[in-house]
Amino acid sequence: MRDITTTPGRAREAGLVLHRRMCATATAGSCLVHLWLAASGHHGPWLGVLMVALAAVCVPCAFHIWRHSRVGAPQQVATAAVAMAALHAVLLLGAGGAGHAHGGGPTSRIPDTTGAAQLLLVIGLELTTALLAATLVARLRRQPGPASAVLQPFPGR
Repeated sequence: MRDITTTPGRAREAGLVLHRRMCATATAGSCLVHLWLAASGHHGPWLGVLMVALAAVCVPCAFHIWRHSRVGAPQQVATAAVAMAALHAVLLLGAGGAGHAHGGGPTSRIPDTTGAAQLLLVIGLELTTALLAATLVARLRRQPGPASAVLQPFPGR
Protein backbone atom coordinates (compact mmCIF):
# COMPACT_ATOMS: atom_id res chain seq x y z
CA MET A 1 0.00 0.00 0.00
CA ARG A 2 1.32 3.43 -0.90
CA ASP A 3 1.74 6.13 1.72
CA ILE A 4 -0.05 9.28 0.53
CA THR A 5 1.19 11.54 3.31
CA THR A 6 3.46 14.39 2.37
CA THR A 7 6.32 16.06 4.12
CA PRO A 8 6.12 19.75 5.04
CA GLY A 9 8.92 20.52 2.57
CA ARG A 10 7.01 19.00 -0.31
CA ALA A 11 3.85 20.86 0.63
CA ARG A 12 5.77 24.15 0.75
CA GLU A 13 7.37 23.44 -2.62
CA ALA A 14 3.98 22.58 -4.14
CA GLY A 15 2.58 25.82 -2.70
CA LEU A 16 5.49 27.80 -4.13
CA VAL A 17 5.00 26.26 -7.57
CA LEU A 18 1.28 27.11 -7.46
CA HIS A 19 2.11 30.67 -6.35
CA ARG A 20 4.63 31.06 -9.19
CA ARG A 21 2.14 29.75 -11.72
CA MET A 22 -0.62 32.08 -10.49
CA CYS A 23 1.75 35.06 -10.70
CA ALA A 24 2.91 34.07 -14.19
CA THR A 25 -0.70 33.61 -15.32
CA ALA A 26 -1.70 37.05 -14.01
CA THR A 27 1.33 38.59 -15.75
CA ALA A 28 0.50 36.83 -19.01
CA GLY A 29 -3.13 37.95 -18.62
CA SER A 30 -2.00 41.56 -18.37
CA CYS A 31 0.06 41.08 -21.52
CA LEU A 32 -2.94 39.67 -23.36
CA VAL A 33 -5.13 42.57 -22.22
CA HIS A 34 -2.53 45.05 -23.51
CA LEU A 35 -2.35 43.26 -26.86
CA TRP A 36 -6.15 43.05 -27.12
CA LEU A 37 -6.52 46.77 -26.37
CA ALA A 38 -3.79 47.63 -28.86
CA ALA A 39 -5.47 45.53 -31.55
CA SER A 40 -8.88 47.09 -30.86
CA GLY A 41 -7.57 50.46 -32.05
CA HIS A 42 -9.54 52.56 -29.55
CA HIS A 43 -6.43 54.19 -28.11
CA GLY A 44 -4.78 55.49 -31.26
CA PRO A 45 -1.60 54.32 -32.99
CA TRP A 46 0.95 55.68 -30.48
CA LEU A 47 -0.72 54.17 -27.43
CA GLY A 48 -1.24 50.96 -29.40
CA VAL A 49 2.48 50.73 -30.14
CA LEU A 50 3.26 51.51 -26.48
CA MET A 51 0.91 48.76 -25.29
CA VAL A 52 2.51 46.21 -27.64
CA ALA A 53 5.95 47.26 -26.34
CA LEU A 54 4.81 46.88 -22.73
CA ALA A 55 3.45 43.42 -23.45
CA ALA A 56 6.71 42.46 -25.19
CA VAL A 57 8.68 43.54 -22.12
CA CYS A 58 6.42 41.59 -19.72
CA VAL A 59 6.18 38.29 -21.61
CA PRO A 60 9.75 37.15 -20.76
CA CYS A 61 9.09 37.85 -17.07
CA ALA A 62 5.98 35.67 -17.20
CA PHE A 63 8.04 32.81 -18.66
CA HIS A 64 10.81 33.25 -16.08
CA ILE A 65 8.33 33.27 -13.21
CA TRP A 66 6.61 30.14 -14.56
CA ARG A 67 9.85 28.17 -14.90
CA HIS A 68 12.28 29.44 -12.23
CA SER A 69 12.40 30.33 -8.55
CA ARG A 70 14.43 33.51 -8.87
CA VAL A 71 13.57 36.86 -7.34
CA GLY A 72 14.41 39.24 -10.22
CA ALA A 73 11.43 38.65 -12.51
CA PRO A 74 8.73 38.88 -9.81
CA GLN A 75 10.38 42.06 -8.49
CA GLN A 76 10.19 43.63 -11.95
CA VAL A 77 6.58 42.49 -12.37
CA ALA A 78 5.57 43.91 -8.97
CA THR A 79 7.22 47.24 -9.76
CA ALA A 80 5.69 47.46 -13.23
CA ALA A 81 2.24 46.45 -11.96
CA VAL A 82 2.26 49.10 -9.22
CA ALA A 83 3.41 51.71 -11.75
CA MET A 84 0.64 50.70 -14.16
CA ALA A 85 -1.98 50.79 -11.40
CA ALA A 86 -0.81 54.28 -10.42
CA LEU A 87 -0.85 55.46 -14.06
CA HIS A 88 -4.36 54.14 -14.59
CA ALA A 89 -5.50 55.70 -11.30
CA VAL A 90 -4.17 59.07 -12.49
CA LEU A 91 -6.06 58.60 -15.77
CA LEU A 92 -9.21 57.73 -13.83
CA LEU A 93 -8.94 60.69 -11.47
CA GLY A 94 -7.73 63.09 -14.15
CA ALA A 95 -10.81 62.49 -16.25
CA GLY A 96 -13.10 63.66 -13.48
CA GLY A 97 -14.06 60.15 -12.50
CA ALA A 98 -15.49 59.37 -15.92
CA GLY A 99 -12.53 57.36 -17.20
CA HIS A 100 -10.40 58.37 -20.12
CA ALA A 101 -12.89 59.19 -22.84
CA HIS A 102 -12.09 58.79 -26.52
CA GLY A 103 -13.57 60.99 -29.19
CA GLY A 104 -16.59 63.20 -29.05
CA GLY A 105 -19.61 61.16 -28.16
CA PRO A 106 -23.08 62.60 -27.88
CA THR A 107 -23.50 65.02 -25.03
CA SER A 108 -25.94 64.07 -22.33
CA ARG A 109 -26.65 64.87 -18.73
CA ILE A 110 -25.82 61.34 -17.62
CA PRO A 111 -22.08 60.75 -17.54
CA ASP A 112 -20.78 57.65 -19.29
CA THR A 113 -19.12 55.57 -16.58
CA THR A 114 -18.10 52.62 -18.75
CA GLY A 115 -14.60 54.09 -19.10
CA ALA A 116 -14.32 54.41 -15.32
CA ALA A 117 -15.49 50.84 -14.83
CA GLN A 118 -12.96 49.58 -17.36
CA LEU A 119 -10.16 51.52 -15.69
CA LEU A 120 -11.17 50.14 -12.30
CA LEU A 121 -11.01 46.61 -13.71
CA VAL A 122 -7.55 47.30 -15.14
CA ILE A 123 -6.40 48.76 -11.81
CA GLY A 124 -7.76 45.68 -10.03
CA LEU A 125 -5.89 43.36 -12.41
CA GLU A 126 -2.66 45.29 -11.94
CA LEU A 127 -3.00 45.35 -8.14
CA THR A 128 -3.70 41.61 -8.12
CA THR A 129 -0.62 41.01 -10.25
CA ALA A 130 1.47 43.25 -7.97
CA LEU A 131 0.23 41.46 -4.86
CA LEU A 132 0.97 38.02 -6.30
CA ALA A 133 4.44 39.12 -7.43
CA ALA A 134 5.31 40.88 -4.15
CA THR A 135 4.24 37.92 -2.02
CA LEU A 136 6.18 35.60 -4.32
CA VAL A 137 9.28 37.74 -3.80
CA ALA A 138 8.78 37.52 -0.04
CA ARG A 139 8.43 33.73 -0.19
CA LEU A 140 11.52 33.37 -2.36
CA ARG A 141 13.56 35.54 -0.01
CA ARG A 142 12.63 33.36 2.97
CA GLN A 143 13.62 30.19 1.16
CA PRO A 144 17.11 28.79 1.72
CA GLY A 145 19.04 28.36 -1.47
CA PRO A 146 20.57 30.32 -4.32
CA ALA A 147 17.77 32.87 -4.71
CA SER A 148 17.95 34.02 -1.09
CA ALA A 149 21.76 33.79 -0.95
CA VAL A 150 22.01 36.47 -3.60
CA LEU A 151 19.72 38.78 -1.65
CA GLN A 152 21.28 38.16 1.76
CA PRO A 153 25.06 38.47 1.37
CA PHE A 154 25.62 38.28 5.15
CA PRO A 155 24.02 35.06 6.43
CA GLY A 156 22.95 35.11 10.04
CA ARG A 157 21.93 38.76 10.11
